[in-house]
Amino acid sequence: MFKTKKRVADVLSAVLVVAVILFLALSIIPMSGGMQNYSPKFTWITVSALIISALLVLYRLHSRVLSKVRHDSLFKTKTGLLEEFMDRLKFCYSYDDFYNIIGDVLEVKGDCSVIFLNRTKKYVLYNSPDRLSSSKTTIETLEMSYDEQWKDGFYLMGQNYGVVMDYKKSRGFFMVCRGLHLYVFCQYTQLFDQEIFSELFDEYCNFRKRTSTISDLSEIASLSQEWQQLATTQRSFLPHSMPKIDHLELAAYFRPLINVSGDYYSVLPISKSKTLLMLGDVSGKGLAAALVMGLVMNTVKILEDKDDLPGMIKAVDKAIKGMHLQDKYTVLFIGIVDTSKMTIRYINASMSDPLIITKSPAGYRIKPLTSNCSVVGIIDVPDVEPDEAKLFRGDVIFMSSDGVSEVMDDQGVELGDTELYHDTITKSAAKHPKEFVDDVVNLVMSYNGNKKLHDDVTMMVAKVVE
Repeated sequence: MFKTKKRVADVLSAVLVVAVILFLALSIIPMSGGMQNYSPKFTWITVSALIISALLVLYRLHSRVLSKVRHDSLFKTKTGLLEEFMDRLKFCYSYDDFYNIIGDVLEVKGDCSVIFLNRTKKYVLYNSPDRLSSSKTTIETLEMSYDEQWKDGFYLMGQNYGVVMDYKKSRGFFMVCRGLHLYVFCQYTQLFDQEIFSELFDEYCNFRKRTSTISDLSEIASLSQEWQQLATTQRSFLPHSMPKIDHLELAAYFRPLINVSGDYYSVLPISKSKTLLMLGDVSGKGLAAALVMGLVMNTVKILEDKDDLPGMIKAVDKAIKGMHLQDKYTVLFIGIVDTSKMTIRYINASMSDPLIITKSPAGYRIKPLTSNCSVVGIIDVPDVEPDEAKLFRGDVIFMSSDGVSEVMDDQGVELGDTELYHDTITKSAAKHPKEFVDDVVNLVMSYNGNKKLHDDVTMMVAKVVE
């Protein structure tokens, strides 16, 4: 057996090491008397180097001996059957291949009976075509003994299929990994070297992970076209281009983290002088967030009275709650820019503060449009009155999702908390909104260190012009 031979090899190696050290000591110590012309330090370094070199040679020899013992024990005995099974399992990527390996190695070469069960879904994936493994009684006994909650691991089975601890009494073994049970009935299980079982279990778990990953990728591949269609549909809700509006220049940027996003924005002209601006962010990611995003956009679009900002918030809140999606809500900013009165009347439902960047004698300064409403769609929204801010020619209204201000550098500092952010948006305020957006996008990417972003990035800029 491998364990016994390994122990013998270890003992012989230890004896050999002691013998070599004694030999070197007895040979070198008399020689050191003739090295009086050298310092004691040099003498000890020389002796130590010789001993270390000898130990390294012995270590390499010991490794080669163990390798040969392992090969002879595992490949030239019954354990070689499991080695062959394990080696083929390393390159197995599907259940069909797995069943072929079971048939070729365990059944034909090893005369074993095999049952492969999915205990989570409670059905038989594979069983050998013999009386034992095809027996309904055998399968029922296994299902009663080892339920779907059975802990992952390797176990020995006895004559009556119960778990046994005595290796010599084992008549088979089974492995459990993530709900899949592989039972192998083998009358000579006690002849296998126990060292092989932990490696066999690890390889079985690796196979299970591979097939799970491949299955997930296959499903994603089959859905990729549908996801692309969904992403295209979602983008159709967003403005294809900024409308031409008197006294207002506009630009926007939209970069979803994945195909679909919960971020959204819209520009809706109400009259010759009034324009509705909206930007928001749905909680979470993926399909559910995209559905809520589309619902919000459509709800706002079909409302007749777009001057009624409180009514708009109430309508969005009611629509989201009507979907009955758990933990889905939105933060959003809606504002009406009136270029005749030079005002913006707005409701900020917990968005990262939109800003007005206005010119003053001391240069551009920032005025936040702070939150005056709770999140929408999950809690009761109280009656809310819009706030109003004065506008001047050249003012820039900057709205963005938190994917802009909350991007972090390598030290974990958020961009919105830096002077760099403040300086960039004030210096860019004199530019056209498209150039302003480009400056902020470049800042976000460089501040993130060109790493993968962790959130959607959406922004919109409106500038009051002559």
